Amino acid sequence: MPHINIVLHEPEIPQNTGNIARTCAATGASLHLIRPMGFTVDDKKLKRAGLDYWDKLDITYYDGLDDFFGKNPGAAIYYFTTKGKHLYTEIAYPEEVYIMFGKESAGLPEELLFENPDHAVRIPMREHLRSLNLSNSVAIAVFEILRQYSFDGLCGEGTLTKYDWNDAT
Repeated sequence: MPHINIVLHEPEIPQNTGNIARTCAATGASLHLIRPMGFTVDDKKLKRAGLDYWDKLDITYYDGLDDFFGKNPGAAIYYFTTKGKHLYTEIAYPEEVYIMFGKESAGLPEELLFENPDHAVRIPMREHLRSLNLSNSVAIAVFEILRQYSFDGLCGEGTLTKYDWNDAT
């Protein structure tokens, strides 16, 4: 089973972070939040988006990128950006992986992307659009990594078959 670490660099919108926290709880991913953030962790909008999952999270906070890199030396990090060299589906993600996303208004720092071009990945979308919603992008990335590991560790029970649908109506 992979261990996915979702890293949010300076997130600004509490609802996005709440939704991402919910994805973490549902998939077993760890959440890493790099300050400064555009909200406080007791923000009502943040809690509302992930309220009943907050106690099931593994969250680590950092005071800037230097703090993050200092506490995670040698980490296999993939930087999600509209400027990525590779499609996110072209990567064979390691079992212990960090996927980093930038703040909603500006993305990741350009110098970080220039220093790590082979680890800068993108989700394809139509031209001339800025980007997908942050929480949607995180979910796409997480489930691609889980798919590569055959969704190991996730429950597949409770899925209805076409015959169950007839019984349910």
